[in-house]
Amino acid sequence: MTSVLRQKAQETADERRQRNSASFPSIEKKLPLRWYRRSTSIIDFVSSMLGQRNPLAQPASPRENIVWLLDNTAYRPVRRGIRSAQPWHAEMIACVFVAGDREDIGKFVASLADAIGLDGELGKDETVKRRIRERLQPFLDKISPSRSVTIEIPVPHGEKRQRKLGPTNDNGIASQTLPIGDHDIRNGAVVKPYLKGWDDMVSMETRFASPEGWLVISDIDDTIKYTQTSEPTGILRTTFAEEPRPISGMPQFYSHVQKHLVPSWFYLSASPYNLYPFLRQFLRSHYSPGTLILRDFSWMDLGALLKSFTQGTQAYKVDRMEKIYQWLPRRKVLCVGDSTQSDPESYAEIYKKYPGWVQAIFIRKVTDIAHMEKKNSDERFQDAFKGIPQHVWKVFEKPEELHKLVERLK
Repeated sequence: MTSVLRQKAQETADERRQRNSASFPSIEKKLPLRWYRRSTSIIDFVSSMLGQRNPLAQPASPRENIVWLLDNTAYRPVRRGIRSAQPWHAEMIACVFVAGDREDIGKFVASLADAIGLDGELGKDETVKRRIRERLQPFLDKISPSRSVTIEIPVPHGEKRQRKLGPTNDNGIASQTLPIGDHDIRNGAVVKPYLKGWDDMVSMETRFASPEGWLVISDIDDTIKYTQTSEPTGILRTTFAEEPRPISGMPQFYSHVQKHLVPSWFYLSASPYNLYPFLRQFLRSHYSPGTLILRDFSWMDLGALLKSFTQGTQAYKVDRMEKIYQWLPRRKVLCVGDSTQSDPESYAEIYKKYPGWVQAIFIRKVTDIAHMEKKNSDERFQDAFKGIPQHVWKVFEKPEELHKLVERLK
């Protein structure tokens, strides 16, 4: 089953009702249907389905490819019955595109501007036009399957480790969990792995998280960033046309969490990975650095982008949180989300599945977006958190309500 079909199958009845009431399907039909995003080689695409044993894979090159390396968190696996410290591991992710092979972006900019009511305004504002072009471009760049990269990891104490990553799959992504060393590295240390053999530095940040301590799993859209995920034109406008805005009081609240809990940070969003540079820059401007986890397949039309935010989000987020649990099962977890999508249900499911892991759940009640009456009802929250102690979860409107609650966490 393809990623798109799987997402459709995971759509809940509530998501379907919300999408219909907010006219998502009609807006999606107005957007460009499809553009060709795979590399020109059919062999690359077909062989990419063979996985890591693909005999036809080729190394990515600076002349032919653009490569992103995604920040990650290194962890020591916890083995039942084994007390000795295990070697550090990290999930390494690279996204590979074809360099210099770009479609004319003008028609997509015009179509997007028309969908969000900016067509007249767009012609007068060069800043808005440039912003839309920059954020649309990663959706238009052709992906490059069957490519591998070599990463050099400058582990503390002067060593460098080389690891081969890939080949990329049919979405242009290579993802592998690799050992990166067995040194006694302090919690919170940061190293910058980079592509070996490339003149221009392409790097990522790896943060080391020891088995014990706190971690925060935070949603992004309408939890810490103003996105309007309940409205299709709101998503498009805030994603492509506007400067990103943090939710009032949330940067200060996360600074408070950092001071009192000193956690590892995981930012979990249903956005596609094409938005990684945009969202990473936003997080670096307002919040503590951490690992940004996005959907790992590439959309080929803007209508599907809207589906990414609104379809199958609960199953997707639960799946990613299960992965975080496998990495750091002994950590104490604070989950922060909002009421626009399925954060309450997702966090409640994880709380029940892994008893003792999640210590607190904070849900922002979003009141500045239309169509939120049912999502914000007391009945919805009581039903979502049925069987979970009242002191574990809190629905809030102002982040200042949470400061003292964080101070009580141990």
